[in-house]
Amino acid sequence: MDQTFMKERKIIPLVLSMSLPMVLSMLVNSLYNIVDSYFVAKVSEDAMTALSLVYPVQIVVTAISVGFGVGINAMIAYFLGAGDEKSANNATTLGTLLSAVHGLLLTIVCIAFIPKFLGMFTGSENVIALGLEYAYIAFAFSMIITVGIALEKIYQAVGQMKVTMLSMTVGFVSNIILDPLLIFGIGPFPRMGMSGAALATGIGQTLTLICYIVIYILRPIPARISLRDVRMDTVLIGKLYSIGIPATLNMALPSLLISALNGILSTFGEAYVLVLGAYYKLQTFIYLPVNGIIQGIRPLVGYNYGAKEYRRVKNIFMTALTMAFAIMLLGLILSWSVPAALIGIFTANPATITIGVHAMHIISLGFIVSAVSVTCCGALEGLGAGMPSLMISLLRYLIIMIPAALLLCRPFLSDGVWIAFPVTEVMTAVIAWAIYHRQTKHMFASSN
Repeated sequence: MDQTFMKERKIIPLVLSMSLPMVLSMLVNSLYNIVDSYFVAKVSEDAMTALSLVYPVQIVVTAISVGFGVGINAMIAYFLGAGDEKSANNATTLGTLLSAVHGLLLTIVCIAFIPKFLGMFTGSENVIALGLEYAYIAFAFSMIITVGIALEKIYQAVGQMKVTMLSMTVGFVSNIILDPLLIFGIGPFPRMGMSGAALATGIGQTLTLICYIVIYILRPIPARISLRDVRMDTVLIGKLYSIGIPATLNMALPSLLISALNGILSTFGEAYVLVLGAYYKLQTFIYLPVNGIIQGIRPLVGYNYGAKEYRRVKNIFMTALTMAFAIMLLGLILSWSVPAALIGIFTANPATITIGVHAMHIISLGFIVSAVSVTCCGALEGLGAGMPSLMISLLRYLIIMIPAALLLCRPFLSDGVWIAFPVTEVMTAVIAWAIYHRQTKHMFASSN
């Protein structure tokens, strides 16, 4: 399949054609947690709290999977742009094999670690028991997740975004059907509660992987998995990890942030922990269209960089940034127009909903400006510049955010955590803009 369309088509139609399927895919993916949370909230508030506490560890699994997948994606796109199909195939094969190894290790570590992790944030035996019931099953599917996401990034690297959209939709539809059946025991299905929620999600993820495999067998792509021709290229492996590790940390940082903020908010009451968990599930839904755009432009940026089409790289970046601004404006409007309905998905407690509405009003003030740092990070990852991207995320999630939350809690109590979000976004956006332009100026000059 000819990949030259990535450097030949007009930029706006190209970005839209690559991004819109990813926007839909990411929206579908975000609904996994939304749907689980909706049905689990019907079980009890303790069950919802347990799910909120497990969520940061789930983010870590996803972060490692997607982060390393970003490395696979960047190298395949670069090699295809440079016309080196052999190296693209080797990156595909090694990336998939290493992803499987990551999945096995994650299964072992997460299952061993989760009891202590839950005990750090709650003394409720019921919440811990419910959390373990969900977590043990959910983490058993870690290898399914890592390999599935590796294939997702491979298909994105060759520009076949519709395959990703189809595969993820298959998984989500099965999840949304199975959730109520397995949680509440409808018809011939047993009532499994939290175990049912985890199993439904795992089955959905498995069907997504199967869909990728079937399509891969039926429709060859320019990046092939070939165990026979695989070369243990240490330079390539090093490059995969040099991009993948920073990208992983980029995605894992929200988990660390949620855990830190849970520690701060737990002093004000468990309702605040629940609100934060609910917000991050809603945030996933709001931000994932932007992340879908980022997923769409990564292979475009990498391919055009490999082909030395630097002006196109700049134009692709600005197009993506404009789209991100528009989406986050919509997120701001929703957060102010229907916040009670959004928080009400996760709890029926009027007091908790009131806290959540107030939090959404404050946090959402930083939505629009956050588009700058998110787009800069994604474009830098597409260029293979993992460390500058990581620096932006460190500022956004740790270096600025956590100290700001701690300091602002003193005069504003729990509101200090909510206020820290827009403060951090403004400061990070300014720095991210400077980092991106400095890095691209250096890379483009050194490649000539």
